[in-house]
Amino acid sequence: MKKWRTLCFFWAIMALHAVAILIFTRGFLLTRTELPFHSNCSDVSKESPCFSNSPQGSDVNSTEGRCWTKPAIGRLVIIVLDAIRFDFVAPSSFFKEKKPWMDRLPVLQKLAFGEGSSARIFKAIADPPTTSLQRLKGLTTGGLPTFIDVGNSFGAPAIVEDNLIHQLVENGKRVVMMGDDTWVQLFPHHFRKSYPFPSFNVKDLHTVDNGCIDNLLPTLYEEDWDVLIAHFLGVDHAGHIFGVDSAPMIEKLEQYNGVLEKVIDALESQSRPGGLHENTYLLVMGDHGQTLNGDHGGGSPEEVETSTFAMSFRRPPSPIVPELDIPCEFDLERRSCISNFQQLDFAATVSALMGIPFPFGSIGHVNPEMYALAVNTGNSEDNSMGLDQYELASKEWLLNYANVLCVNTWQVKRYIDIYSASSMIGFSSEDISRIADMYTKAEKTYRQIKDNASHRSKSNDLSPSSLKHQIDAYVKFLNSVAELARSKWTEFNLPMMLVGIGMMLMSLFTHVFVIYRLSKACGVPFNPCGNSKISLGLVFASIIVMIRMWSLFSNSYILEEGKVANFLLATSGLVMLRYSIMRRKMLLEAGLFLILVAIIRFTIEIGLSKQAATSAFLHFNPSWMLGIDTSHHVWTHIFELLPMLALLLLVHLLYKAITGSSFGAISKITLLGTIFSYILIAMQWASENKMLGLASYGVGRNTLPRIIYAIGFGQILLLILSKLSCQEKAVVDCRRSIISDSLAMLSAWSSTVIIISGQQGPLVALATLIGGYCIVRFHDLEGNASGTPLVLAVNPLSLTQWCLFAVCLFFCTGHWCAFDGLRYGAAFIGFDEFVLVRQAILLTIDTFGFSHIIPIFGLPFLLLTAGDEKKGFPFARLSLVYMIYGFITAATVTATLLCVMVHRRHLMVWGLFAPKFVFDVVGLMLTDVLICVASLYFLGRTRDNTPAHDHAIGN
Repeated sequence: MKKWRTLCFFWAIMALHAVAILIFTRGFLLTRTELPFHSNCSDVSKESPCFSNSPQGSDVNSTEGRCWTKPAIGRLVIIVLDAIRFDFVAPSSFFKEKKPWMDRLPVLQKLAFGEGSSARIFKAIADPPTTSLQRLKGLTTGGLPTFIDVGNSFGAPAIVEDNLIHQLVENGKRVVMMGDDTWVQLFPHHFRKSYPFPSFNVKDLHTVDNGCIDNLLPTLYEEDWDVLIAHFLGVDHAGHIFGVDSAPMIEKLEQYNGVLEKVIDALESQSRPGGLHENTYLLVMGDHGQTLNGDHGGGSPEEVETSTFAMSFRRPPSPIVPELDIPCEFDLERRSCISNFQQLDFAATVSALMGIPFPFGSIGHVNPEMYALAVNTGNSEDNSMGLDQYELASKEWLLNYANVLCVNTWQVKRYIDIYSASSMIGFSSEDISRIADMYTKAEKTYRQIKDNASHRSKSNDLSPSSLKHQIDAYVKFLNSVAELARSKWTEFNLPMMLVGIGMMLMSLFTHVFVIYRLSKACGVPFNPCGNSKISLGLVFASIIVMIRMWSLFSNSYILEEGKVANFLLATSGLVMLRYSIMRRKMLLEAGLFLILVAIIRFTIEIGLSKQAATSAFLHFNPSWMLGIDTSHHVWTHIFELLPMLALLLLVHLLYKAITGSSFGAISKITLLGTIFSYILIAMQWASENKMLGLASYGVGRNTLPRIIYAIGFGQILLLILSKLSCQEKAVVDCRRSIISDSLAMLSAWSSTVIIISGQQGPLVALATLIGGYCIVRFHDLEGNASGTPLVLAVNPLSLTQWCLFAVCLFFCTGHWCAFDGLRYGAAFIGFDEFVLVRQAILLTIDTFGFSHIIPIFGLPFLLLTAGDEKKGFPFARLSLVYMIYGFITAATVTATLLCVMVHRRHLMVWGLFAPKFVFDVVGLMLTDVLICVASLYFLGRTRDNTPAHDHAIGN
């Protein structure tokens, strides 16, 4: 049959899109070139200018008993508290308003701000994307992980480039790890002992933390390790599930405070001279922050700002670092001060403290305050130093730090030179020249200082001002390299990006060609002028699509994409209201549609408020804006009962569909299965709300969702098998058959989509039903109102509304185009353990269920108008509907690709444009797959008797 040629076009377009996206992605999301080189102890003595003409009287340049730098500490304890916000650790006096989650870690505050303290609290700044994989990779390599690594966040590959853990092991340090099993995936053969625990079940707040606690304290009394890493996850999971302002979050913070008290007591009890922890260094740090809603992954201040607590158990630090004029942030009373610490500097700082080579690709610099906590000079305590002793200690410390920065600067310069020579693009010649000039000046000044010290024969004859000038020169160079790397790290391949965009444009032309052919097959030749009269519907639909495409070129409009789509949908609704008035019919539907659009606009606002960094919404609760006191029990019960009432209404509508229509047996069985699933969903939510006490009888948390998934899968399988076994049907039978098949497929998907979406699911499903009904009713309004025949066999304005409605559903369900907009908890509804494929499928259904799956399988309802048989229903018209829908989606994604290419050097490219690109291309591929599947499902066993179709498609 000729229809198979049309079906092949759908598959060909999907293949074209896949190739175009792959090529464009290779040009845009290229990973940073990972060099295969590793640092070695011998590199410095062979290549570095830092170990010649060393000042006499100082041992800072002596290679005896050291590698690149002299070891400052003997043991290191790193406690990672995942997703610790800065205001979790810093005292509330640093903030204008005290929040319930503040001051829950008093043990750290007491140690950091006590008199004569050997501890400091830092505001740690992470580089986005702020997913755990990127941060662990960045912390250990000292580089800037590229955006494409986000895709590996659920299956971390082993790090092959040089890193801190590799250097520790290669230089004889024994490393013990416990907690988040991501460490074992990144470093599978590096730990002497490891106690990994599964980390991806965000509903589990305690397994990883309890595993850490059980192994951490006993390990502190053992001698068979040099570096101990304990990675806690409870705060991260509590944020994802409950948010920051919640009782579980506060309980977790208080639990951590108790654990840290025990850890510090254990370390202090063994820190006396000759003790096991005489020279131990403690780091308590976060890998990233989180928003008030518990999300992370982007680049907002709440997500990138975390905290680091550093403490030395050797002796109080020397009072020298303030001479470097390190900027810091004072509290409101100006009594305490906290300085910033770039997480990019972590690998270099720890390497210097441990006396091991810096990772080859590290571009950070040794933090002076952290280094000063461990590297002390002089034999007296600070309060007993005389002026001469203080100046001598100051000079000695500054000279020591200058030499460490010399090695640090040489290593970064070496890496930049080799990277630029080895990489396909590297940095520009202007940038390399500017960096080389700064390095040459710093090296020249350093040689002069060493020559002067050599001639004077004593290091204490050096001027502190000259040493600080030298340190400033090194810091300026290192900061410039880091700034350059942040702005130009990714290698964009513009030719490949252009090829990808060219192939997307080719797919659009293919769409237009097939639309033209299908329109002829329907007996309505494609003529934009429509019998010398301009089709207002086509023109208006084109304008709406163009406005949406152009809006993607502005970062502000991308941030407000949901509002833009809602505005365009409301504008199209006003046009439909105009047609309704002209025809004097369907006024109720037009008014209902506009009211629904207004409600969706309200819910999109709530979703955007969850995204905002300074969100006043701590929960998804529309009563906040209505001024309703949700603490009242009546309102609590109302909000709990609304989803169940919505489910009952859906059950009623499905029952009416069964009893009032002549559906086949398979469709009726499917609808009955959906009704049963809805009842199970209501039971699940009732048990969770403890309204019926079902939880106590074991009707449970995981059992009911799994039953619902099984029913849904069985329904879909039954529908597919029934289509494969049925005979081809003529046009007269197919109209009723396709509509019943569409309703059955929608009902089969709906139960899974609803339970994964949470208690908003039934309400969104009702909104989808109402909006879809109104758009279907509007389908022929233009032609009937104006007397102008449709330019196409279907109304392009109705299809445009359908697309915009799907976009609005994506945003009103609380999603947005960023990785912190993913609701990871939905992937674990019905399951506690993490299985990559299973959880990925559930997360995909949650993210794209209402915006892609339901709308695409519901498209056949647009053909529920009079005179369908005369227009080639069902095959040609339904194919035309799917082709136009795919064209609108592909055109929008093409605009996204152009936007990303144009803004590839934009400040927000990784924080905004790249996530938008990822979500759009995933949505396009899912749309293509669903259209292909739907075309086979609805049309595979259909016989189309339209002669025009055979002639048009065959030519």
